[in-house]
Amino acid sequence: MDDTAALKKTPLHALHLSLGARMVPFAGYDMPVQYPAGVMKEHIQTRTSAGIFDVSHMGQVVIKAKSGKYEDAALALESLVPVDILGLAEGRQRYGFFTDDNGCILDDLMITHLDDHLFVVVNAACKDADLAHLQKHLADTCDITVLDRALIALQGPRAVEVLAELWADVAAMKFMDVRHCRLHDVSCLVSRSGYSGEDGFEISIPADKAEDVTKRLLEHPDVQPIGLGARDSLRLEAGLCLYGNDIDTTTSPVEAALEWGMQKARKSGGTRAGGFPGATRILAELDNGATRRRVGLKPEGKAPVRGHAKLFADSEGKTEIGEVTSGGFGPSVDGPVAMGYVPVAQATVGTQVYAEVRGKYLPVTVSALPFITPTYKR
Repeated sequence: MDDTAALKKTPLHALHLSLGARMVPFAGYDMPVQYPAGVMKEHIQTRTSAGIFDVSHMGQVVIKAKSGKYEDAALALESLVPVDILGLAEGRQRYGFFTDDNGCILDDLMITHLDDHLFVVVNAACKDADLAHLQKHLADTCDITVLDRALIALQGPRAVEVLAELWADVAAMKFMDVRHCRLHDVSCLVSRSGYSGEDGFEISIPADKAEDVTKRLLEHPDVQPIGLGARDSLRLEAGLCLYGNDIDTTTSPVEAALEWGMQKARKSGGTRAGGFPGATRILAELDNGATRRRVGLKPEGKAPVRGHAKLFADSEGKTEIGEVTSGGFGPSVDGPVAMGYVPVAQATVGTQVYAEVRGKYLPVTVSALPFITPTYKR
């Protein structure tokens, strides 16, 4: 039996095949890892011009209070995330994460205030669990609807010019703005955000119109299709977490250096401090610090250090101190880059630690994140 038969397909699956994509299983879907140009060229294409990614495997969910009031939906979701959602302006998006009773991360997500409801995008591998989590805790007060829509990301310095040819008003959007619009006469939802470190957009499209809109964008000479391989190297250079690698149910938001995702209103002394799972631990770590920290790592030489490599304080491998969670070659920095967790004592930029690679202990320097300068439209 063909193992791919059980994999789900996004609305753009046939288009990927027609473009010569190499497909791989990812989060239960048959997804393009690269196209004929290859990962390196796709990475550089996104950094220098514009690329399109299919991220339709992500979950798109609407949360609407049964009362019809945005405030009630916001407060309901605040019971599950340490994020200020009540204060989120209409047409604005915010990064957040579900936490558990131990103060660790169940998933990270994007949260948007749209009219009288919330629009939430969750990770593909977690979406069934996330939906069950929302239903369990919010179903009494909110209606939770999973949308049957495609999602594409148009990323890179030329993205705004490309999209403006279909909708001129896109140029006025700022980072994390979200707007309804019509692209190629199709009703779409556009956010100025992404996962590459570049300026760009994520576009939610009715599933049956996704191929039409995507083909129209690909007709532009500055746009190329980009697969999961370059998506991973782009987000790693940008210091962005991948759920299941850099954050999971063993990591707290403070350990993961995600304090920026928690606003003043939800922290100690804030108007709505606490009230989310794991608040006792998370608030204590915000006030006093955690014992370990996610950091950037720059290996010496050209050899990449991959995820799960053990980190040591010494070159003999006697004192294990942590682990690499993501690692690979960074085409934009022309060298290997990685992220991982080390004790706070070793988390200062410039500290040298050692990674175990095939029985050898390679010197690695703790580095600031991100490895590139993001170009978000502030």
